[in-house]
Amino acid sequence: MTAIFNPTGLNTVSPVPRPAAPAADPTPAPADPGPVGPVLELPGAPDAALVPVTVKGRPVGAFVLVGGKVRYRRVVDPDQLVAAATGAFAVAALTAAVAAWSRRRPPAVGTVTMGPGGWLSLRGLPAPHPDTRPWWARLLRAHPLPRT
Repeated sequence: MTAIFNPTGLNTVSPVPRPAAPAADPTPAPADPGPVGPVLELPGAPDAALVPVTVKGRPVGAFVLVGGKVRYRRVVDPDQLVAAATGAFAVAALTAAVAAWSRRRPPAVGTVTMGPGGWLSLRGLPAPHPDTRPWWARLLRAHPLPRT
């Protein structure tokens, strides 16, 4: 019994009736079937059957019984497939980035210093020579082959 205090005095409340607990089932619950499921008959050939194999509730493969021969067929795991594709993409992207970075050319201008009188001196570069190529060669950025 529970006592509730209110301004008029002590009041008692009877307990709330609860439904009766269900009787225990006399038949025991089926045991875990294990990693190998029941034999499934396949339509078509009368001597064909399929036995699924699971690990922690996930299908990992199946035994296929056809014509007196037993074969195990692995199920493709989509999580592994996505992980492999992501890894391959990451390796390809990293390789492409390294290749692009390694093809960068160093700057064409060497050390720039101020000479006497305020003119610029570019050290480490040859003197410019006039371009005698035709206009179409300059447009295509074509250079003559070295003579040997």
